[in-house]
Amino acid sequence: MGEKTKKRILAIDYGTKRIGLAKSDPFGIFAQPVGTFSPEKITTVISSLLLNDPIEKIIVGYPLDSDGTENRMTGIVDCFIEKLKKAFPEISIETIDEHGSSRRAGKLLVESGFSRRKRQQKGRLDCATACLLLQTYLESGG
Repeated sequence: MGEKTKKRILAIDYGTKRIGLAKSDPFGIFAQPVGTFSPEKITTVISSLLLNDPIEKIIVGYPLDSDGTENRMTGIVDCFIEKLKKAFPEISIETIDEHGSSRRAGKLLVESGFSRRKRQQKGRLDCATACLLLQTYLESGG
């Protein structure tokens, strides 16, 4: 008993239309879905999360090609990260390689028994991908 709670870690799966967001549980063991939001609303959402829970770090999925080189989305995500740093200067922001994460998240949704219709709902894959990125980060010891 008496396990100490930690500051939460957020994970972001950035997309130009939708951003998937996940957060760690109070003990920093599991990833929990928060939802999917438009890029224009993400700083407001993070600000509202800060009202209830201290946030230690934000992990952003970083788009690289399979050979580790940058692609057209890399620069867009770099600009997004700069906006996050300006909006939340007190929070550490790190990147995590997201190559293949959407495909793995889609497979997990299938294995979890979600119907094709539910899997195709806008934002479900984005949120699942954010959870997968965060769970990978948590399991690696961050």
